[in-house]
Parts: sequence; structure tokens; C-alpha cells
Amino acid sequence: MTTASDCPATIRRALAAHTTLTLAYADDGGPQACAVLYATADGPVPSLVLVTAESTRHGRAFARAAGTGPGARVAFTAQRDGQEWTALTGVQGRGVCRRLTGADRAAGWRAYLERFPFVAADDRLAGALERTALWEVRPDWLRLIDNGRGFGHKEEWYAP
Repeated sequence: MTTASDCPATIRRALAAHTTLTLAYADDGGPQACAVLYATADGPVPSLVLVTAESTRHGRAFARAAGTGPGARVAFTAQRDGQEWTALTGVQGRGVCRRLTGADRAAGWRAYLERFPFVAADDRLAGALERTALWEVRPDWLRLIDNGRGFGHKEEWYAP
């Protein structure tokens, strides 16, 4: 079992190589999934930063869960579209999604702007997103799938 202190570099690189998560969650209406742009924020546990308004279905679900505990339990995948199955690579994960505030939000926003410089280049877009909730998905389980290293090749990481 691989722990937080030694999350494999291969998993970190795979997360950094992609920009879109398919994020799954559940609310009173049942399970749902959405696609969101994300940036990686490095630390002892790799985390994923995303922007979404609390007026969206997933934003409401995240906000409600944050009001009753540490955050919303989520699952996700990240991979590039259009891959051949023999070379398919991507990451599967589970974790907790929480709203960032204060210094955590400032650090998350810097990571997001670094990953998506087009946001900062457009004053109108940057202003709109700065007023929108910033969330962090903190994974507690990650699985890298890399068929390029052999069909069904997997590496897993678990938070302690």
C-alpha cells in the first residue's frame, strides 16, 4: 500500500497532464456527474482545485455537505479524450471536496491561474471567476491506469 508521503510521481504527473475532471457526487436527486476544469496543487497530499458556483447542482451539493461535515464525498476520473485503448492513460480517484477560503483560496487561485493563464488574460473572465467559489478535491485514493505500460497496468495510492 502506498501512502501520502510517497504518492508515486507517475500519479502526480498524470494528474498534472490533464485539465478536465469528470466529477461524480450524490445529492437528494441521486448520483450525478459533471465535467470541470481543474488545476493541481502540490503538497503532502496532491489536491485538485476547481471553480464552480454554488448555484450549480454540484455547487449546491458541495456547499450543503460542507455545512454538515468536512465536505462532500466525490469520485472522479481524469483522462484525455480520443485515446487508443492500447495507450489509454488516466487517473481514477475518490476524496473530499471542500470550499477554499482565506489563504487556502489565495494559494488555490494562484495554482488555477498558473494552469489556465487565459483566465488572467481576460479581465472580465478573471473578475467573474474571482467572485465564484473555489473548491479543492483532496483525494484519499488514486489509481493510475496506463495501458501503455501493459494492458490493465495500475498503480494505486491511499491516504493514511
